[in-house]
Amino acid sequence: MTHTPKNVLIVGAGGVAQVVAHKCVQHADKFGGIHLASRTLDKCQAIIATLAQKNLPSDAITAHSVDALDVDALAELIRKIDAKIVINVGSSFINMSVMDACIATGAAYLDTAIHEDPNKVCETPPWYANHEWRKKDAFKAANTTAILGIGFDPGVVNAYARLGVDEFFDVGSVTDIDIIDINAGSHGQYFATNFNPEINFREFTGVVYSWQNSAWQTNQMFEIKRTDDLPEVGVQHSYLTGHDELHSLSKFLDVPNIRFWMGFGDHYINVFTVLKNLGLLSEKPVTLDDGREVVPLKLVKAVLPDPSSLAPNYTGKTCIGNKMRGKKDGKPSEIFVYNVVDYKAAHEEVGSQGISYTAGVPAVAAAILIADGVWDVGIMVNVEELDPKPLINLMNTMGLTTRIQDDNGDRLLEFS
Repeated sequence: MTHTPKNVLIVGAGGVAQVVAHKCVQHADKFGGIHLASRTLDKCQAIIATLAQKNLPSDAITAHSVDALDVDALAELIRKIDAKIVINVGSSFINMSVMDACIATGAAYLDTAIHEDPNKVCETPPWYANHEWRKKDAFKAANTTAILGIGFDPGVVNAYARLGVDEFFDVGSVTDIDIIDINAGSHGQYFATNFNPEINFREFTGVVYSWQNSAWQTNQMFEIKRTDDLPEVGVQHSYLTGHDELHSLSKFLDVPNIRFWMGFGDHYINVFTVLKNLGLLSEKPVTLDDGREVVPLKLVKAVLPDPSSLAPNYTGKTCIGNKMRGKKDGKPSEIFVYNVVDYKAAHEEVGSQGISYTAGVPAVAAAILIADGVWDVGIMVNVEELDPKPLINLMNTMGLTTRIQDDNGDRLLEFS
């Protein structure tokens, strides 16, 4: 399929933005001008400087300073640089304002995580209905594409779920999708989070929602545990956790049980529990003796290592995938569709750590599919509403290979 290169704007300047920047430059033939913007120009310039370290042209990206919460300022920048695709990898607090700027300008919108209201933790399901889905009509009226949650989880796992339902089981027979996210890596720090601590902790301090028996079920964090023997990372423990993708998969796939499991070590659980019990993970301000107000969660974020600083010393691997159960040819069947990323290899390629790599590569792959017209649908969608095969094939060439375990063994998953 022929295409006209489209200018792309990357919003954000963290670890995921660095992956996105590198991958956009690696595939510069698919894009026109490549631009990077955040509130802090120095952070953008620091990411651009890393290109030369990986033998990529440092003049391939132009840096800009913009407050993404200022819709008019962001829209003005989009128009100025004639961006046709906006990849939002900034804080998930800015999703709605970036969306508004895209609606105003007609630029396609991509993000990697669900919107967060700074004043709320763990809203009522389905979370997308509280914010993003309210913009559906506006994107449709503007004939503008928005693809929500196109990181890895959410994102690639949504594509895996759609693929499993459509290709590997009898129609209507899938009963269970268990999304398992294992980080079997070591960063060498006493305690740290793999991405924005504020967002990370907010995922785990509220109620755990899962989709079971075609209804929302609530549990507490670390209440329910499972153990799996997984490819390359071995026997791993994970815990039932609330997560973004459940809130769209439960709507768009007719599957009665959809759960998300995340791996945690005992040390992480112990430190997290102490912080939570002391009130240090609260998003509500407290007043100090001198009258100043401090948000405990923001204080904890300030004293923890910057997640992007973990990359040089990170070792080990991630394993993220979907275990799915249903029937094939009338008989019970189970598959595991998954990806493994090596931390050292990710750092050597793009200078970022593995978790950032898993989130950034799919966003660039989706941008390429929009640029090529394959996923430029002119409306707002979640990933499972799109054909997953082009994404999986493309990612196989970009550093995120998809494999499948089933009755036929363990093999690369690709489509002709």
